[in-house]
Amino acid sequence: MILKKSVLGLAAAAMLAVSPALAEDRISIGTGGTGGLFYVIGAGMAEIINKHMDGATARAEVTGASVENIRRVAADQLTFGFSSASTLYESTKGTGPFSDGALPMSAIAYLYPAVMQIATLEGNGIKTLDDMAGKRISLGPPGSNSSVLCMRILQEKGVFDQANAQFLSYNESTKALVDGNIDAACVLAGAPVAALIDLDAKADMVMVPVDDATMKGLVGKYPFYQPYEIKAGTYSDQKEAVAVVNDPATLFTKTDADTGLIERITGTIFSNLDELHAVHPAAKRILRETATNVPVALHAGAKAWYDANP
Repeated sequence: MILKKSVLGLAAAAMLAVSPALAEDRISIGTGGTGGLFYVIGAGMAEIINKHMDGATARAEVTGASVENIRRVAADQLTFGFSSASTLYESTKGTGPFSDGALPMSAIAYLYPAVMQIATLEGNGIKTLDDMAGKRISLGPPGSNSSVLCMRILQEKGVFDQANAQFLSYNESTKALVDGNIDAACVLAGAPVAALIDLDAKADMVMVPVDDATMKGLVGKYPFYQPYEIKAGTYSDQKEAVAVVNDPATLFTKTDADTGLIERITGTIFSNLDELHAVHPAAKRILRETATNVPVALHAGAKAWYDANP
């Protein structure tokens, strides 16, 4: 009898020892390329989750950004991810890059303005969108919303040429610019973004503005885009304000993702905003007050946390 009790006791202890590992939530976050803000802020969120959320380990995954993140979340390859508002909206409607079928996505939070920054170098002969006709242009990573939005801007202006389009990561794009292998690069991110800060330090960078007529036509077709202005001095070579297109960054997950898990993730992030704000200047725009300004319905878990923490 004593032996039996000892065996049972050891078994119970063993179960207690392994149960935390078995119960651990492994959280994968779909971000973007390493030169963009999605990755920088996503890595910051992973660190916060690892530090403050018991029984969970999080990892920021390098991806092709919005479109890839949505498809991988839908396939249960990622727990949650970053997306531009427009791409998230279109994924739920089965339009744009998702014309093959709508996907069941829900929002976790509005994050910060993400703007289309079209960069070139002094001497490339590009000052306006009209000058981009016939030029070699990196639209952004393949499968990214950068490539979608940049293409739409160029198409609205009538200067898009598939033969001259390339799909490079942000870091690859800036290197190609410096090396003379492309003439302009499109980067969709909060400003300033690391890839363009680095480019500006290496060469005389020029930002290409979106003119009023192109902006009006674009917003007329795609009302989820917004006019925005990058203030003068955001980059060292930028002497004047630059008119750009804003497509806000949004955090999202699959609609049927575990409600309790998403509520805990939402609470962990928004209860530790001081730490997240220290990751990058753009992260300071992530606020509880604006978190629910999302283009699609909130996930039930995120909504539960916001309702309990107005």
